[in-house]
Amino acid sequence: MSGILYLVPTPIGNLGDLSDRVRETLSAVDFIAAEDTRVSLKLLNHLGLKKPLVSYYEHNRAESGPRILARLQGGESCALVTDAGTPAISDPGQDLVALCAGADVPVCAIPGPCAAVTALAASGLPTGRFTFEGFLSTAPKSRREHLDALRGERRTMIFYEAPHKLVRTLSDFASVFGPERRISLCRELTKLHEEILRTTLGEAAAYYETQAPRGEYVLILEGAPAPEPVPAPSLADATERVNALIAQGLRRKEAVKQVSEALGIPKNTLYEASLP
Repeated sequence: MSGILYLVPTPIGNLGDLSDRVRETLSAVDFIAAEDTRVSLKLLNHLGLKKPLVSYYEHNRAESGPRILARLQGGESCALVTDAGTPAISDPGQDLVALCAGADVPVCAIPGPCAAVTALAASGLPTGRFTFEGFLSTAPKSRREHLDALRGERRTMIFYEAPHKLVRTLSDFASVFGPERRISLCRELTKLHEEILRTTLGEAAAYYETQAPRGEYVLILEGAPAPEPVPAPSLADATERVNALIAQGLRRKEAVKQVSEALGIPKNTLYEASLP
């Protein structure tokens, strides 16, 4: 019988966010797959636990993933952890989950810290509908294509960004979405120097001209405004269009049919209104 892959969230800054269930799971599994075994070892030491650690991260997932899967299929249980936050969210853990799903190996996701959701909740921007966009590509063409595809996005958008890339990202945002678009810049969440700056893209760019960005950022960007409603065409305007078509040589019946289909006004109503 296969073992279980547990997706175990770890604190994004405050060790007080470790849940009892996380402690119990890490204590119970046979081994732990970690983004950085050195970081995870510190966490285990904090909990007073000793567990075998294997490395699983972006650049070794192709080799490490199948090895972890084989151990799971052999009956061992594994906890997948990242350096901070929930595994498989903007993380190569998604590939390991896909491997397990394809092999009918059970996957159990434990609720817990996630920087994206934490920042969204505190952003002051709409939370009813949102889209997680993760990190932008550093390749100019891919980056521009990504942002261009979001020009009309009406949901609140969530991005991750490193401090040394923040100024460029804010400049790109302002270019695509306009300097008046609202944004919440959330950094060092749950840590001593936690800060949430609620402002506009233009004001944020000006702010970081004099302030050096510090810490990892979650950017919560306001969605595009709803389009202005198109006023319903009036009967008088529709009648004018019918008469214009008649003047061009169309029979009244055909002119009424064309305008009725174009504007959604009942043909009988439009026909009667267009009579001399």
